[in-house]
Amino acid sequence: MKMSGGPASLNIKITLLVMALGIALSTLYYTQTLVQKLQTRERRGVELYAKSLEYVANSETLNTDYTFIFENVIQRIDFPLILTDENDNVIRQGVGGGVRNLPIDSTLTEEEIEDFLRQEINELRKVHDPILIHYEGESIGGKIYYGDSDLVRKLKYYPFVQILFAFFFVMIAYFSFSYMKKTEQSNLWVGMAKETAHQLGTPISSILGWSEMMRLNFDSPEKVKEYTDEINNDLERLNKITQRFSKIGSLPELHEENIKEVIERVIKYFQKRLPQSKKNVTIDLVGDNKAVVNLNAELFEWVIENLIKNALDAIGDKKGNVIFNISSGNRSVDIDVTDNGKGIDLKRRSDIFRPGYSTKRRGWGLGLTLSKRIIENYHKGKIFVRHSVLNEGTTIRISLSKFKNG
Repeated sequence: MKMSGGPASLNIKITLLVMALGIALSTLYYTQTLVQKLQTRERRGVELYAKSLEYVANSETLNTDYTFIFENVIQRIDFPLILTDENDNVIRQGVGGGVRNLPIDSTLTEEEIEDFLRQEINELRKVHDPILIHYEGESIGGKIYYGDSDLVRKLKYYPFVQILFAFFFVMIAYFSFSYMKKTEQSNLWVGMAKETAHQLGTPISSILGWSEMMRLNFDSPEKVKEYTDEINNDLERLNKITQRFSKIGSLPELHEENIKEVIERVIKYFQKRLPQSKKNVTIDLVGDNKAVVNLNAELFEWVIENLIKNALDAIGDKKGNVIFNISSGNRSVDIDVTDNGKGIDLKRRSDIFRPGYSTKRRGWGLGLTLSKRIIENYHKGKIFVRHSVLNEGTTIRISLSKFKNG
C-alpha cells in the first residue's frame, strides 16, 4: 500500500504553480492593456488641450468665447500637467492656467515654486514625451508636460498586488494540501499498524493458548492431536493474513469465483466464534446462489470480515441480525449487508470510508478504508452506504461487475 503522495502529489503541486502563473500573467496582460488604453485616452486629452491653445493663440477675434474649451477640455484634465514655452519656462497664466493637478504649497516663495515646477518637469519628462504646441509663424510655440492620473498609477500597481494575493493564496492552498496529505498518511500508518496488530493478535493468542493446553495435557495423545489441528488452523490463518497484506501493495490476480461460497466461508468462521464473544447475533446469507464474479478471494474475504465486525460493533450487546443479500442484474452483482445496529448519521456517511475515522473508543478507522480500496481499486467496483436510519440499522452495498464467459 503506497503511503507517499508520489507522482499524483507532484502533479497537484505543479498544477497549483501553473494556475498561479496563469492568473498572474493574465492579470498583468489585461491590466497593462487597460493602462495603455487609458494613457492613450489621456494623451488625446492633452493633444486636444494643445490644439485649444493653438486655436486661442491663432484666433483673430479678441472677444472669442472660451467657455467650451474651459469646461469641456481644461476642467476635465485630472492628471498632472505643466505648460511651458519652447525653452521650458513655465507659463502659469492663460486659458485655465498652465499648471494643473500639482500640489503647490501656498506658503512657498515664487523662487521656491519655480524650483518645484522645474523638478516636476524633469519627473514628468520621464513619464511621457511632451506634446509640442505650434503657434502660427513659429515652429514650436510651447510644450505640454503631463503625467498619469491617479487611476492609471493605481492600475499599474494593481496586478502586482493581485499577484501577491494569488501567491499567498497558492501558498496557503499548498501548505493546507501538504498538511492534509501528511495527516492522512499519518492516519494510514497508525491505522495500518493497529490493523496488523489486530489481525495477528487473535491467531497468535490462540496459538499460545493451544500451546499451554498441550503442555498441560502432554500425556494425552488424543488431546495433543486435537490441539495440533487447531494450531494448524491458526497457522493457516496467519498465512492468509500475510497474503492479504502482501497483496495490498501490488495488483492482485482475479479469478472466477462464486460470490456466495466466498461470503459463506467468512460467515462460518464468525459463527463458530460468536458464542465465545457472548454476542446474541445471527448472520444470514440469502439471494442468488449462482452469481459469479472476478475476485481475489483473500482480499474480498477481508472486506466481508470488516463489514461483519462493523455490524457487530453497531449492534452492540442487543439481539441482532446481519443479513447478506446477493442480487444479480444484467451487468453487475450487488451484495447488500444489512444490520439492525445504531445506524449512521447522514452527515457522517461520507466520512466512514475516510482514513482515521472511527466511532469506536478504541477504533483505528482503517477497516472500511481498506475495504473501499480493495473494492474500487482492485475489483473496479463500488462500495457505499445505501441506506441508514439512526437506531434502526444500516445497509452497505457492494457492487461488482458480473463475470462473463469469453
